[in-house]
Amino acid sequence: MAEAVFAIPGDLKAATGGYAYDRRVIELLPDFGVPVSTLALPVSFPNPTDQDLEETRRILAARNPDSVLVVDGLAFGAFSESVLGAIKGRVIGLIHHPLFLETGLPHARKVELKESEELALKRANHIVVTSRATKRIVTSHMAISPDKITVAEPGTDPAQRATGTGAPLQILAVGAVLPRKGYDLLVEALSPLTDIDWRLTIAGALDRHPQAVEAVQNAIHTHGLEDRVTLAGKVVPATLERFYESADLFVSASLFEGYGMVLAEAMSRGLPIVLAAGGAAADTAGEAAALHVEAGNVPELTSALRRALTDKKLRDRLADAAWEAGRTLPTWHETARRFAAVILGLKP
Repeated sequence: MAEAVFAIPGDLKAATGGYAYDRRVIELLPDFGVPVSTLALPVSFPNPTDQDLEETRRILAARNPDSVLVVDGLAFGAFSESVLGAIKGRVIGLIHHPLFLETGLPHARKVELKESEELALKRANHIVVTSRATKRIVTSHMAISPDKITVAEPGTDPAQRATGTGAPLQILAVGAVLPRKGYDLLVEALSPLTDIDWRLTIAGALDRHPQAVEAVQNAIHTHGLEDRVTLAGKVVPATLERFYESADLFVSASLFEGYGMVLAEAMSRGLPIVLAAGGAAADTAGEAAALHVEAGNVPELTSALRRALTDKKLRDRLADAAWEAGRTLPTWHETARRFAAVILGLKP
């Protein structure tokens, strides 16, 4: 029986889409005959110190080589050659989105990460990615054979259809405040629309990137939107559920998404969506369920938001399409089944 060992940096309980994916797969793999354990890697990844790399090398060298090692991409792509050399036996790389495409990195760091990610992915016996878009990036930009890659999209839990609020119109954005999420651009895009009665709630951790939080706060202050925009921070599931239930419009201004789990969650609740089509976001929410704009294009985003906020028939049409599409999204059971097949060496 193949035992899987998941090597994950930092706190597996952290409120991110990537860790939520890891948690659900780890929870469900035993149902498919795959026992699972975890290895905690240093929290500093993807920017480890030399000391942290040495600790990682020691941790991985001590592992039972008969187990199948699954390494979360937040760490795997930043492994040094020394760490890669310490890995014995089968290794599967789990790539949520390539590290070198993270927004705000200096060019030199992007180059370093691209080189280290390519080395790590070549060392991997197999690679699991969370979207077709990420597979395209890995094959075209990192010279990895598509035969070595399996797509296991995140699952979505069944949910009740949102009823909305209507007056004022409630806009919801979900995810940690990071440069990649483009929340400052979202506030900028909403600033000309004060003739419409709307409120924006951003639900996501505020402790991951202080500069990104400051940029959003500055945008809110500059445009005098303190009474319209709420930075709710990290919220408990029950509160997030209430946010989804009362939302009239879901917005993602993200510059890049490896999949966009929050988009799938919005679709599962039948919410109309306005999204920046960065990375896999356009694949996750199709044209029928969302208004798509170019990532980073603030005037386009303003125009799409005005259309969605002022045209109820358009919102209703998008909402119906999102609800229908949400019924076809993969379940976590299917995600775990595909992952288990890779671990067991079977065709997913």
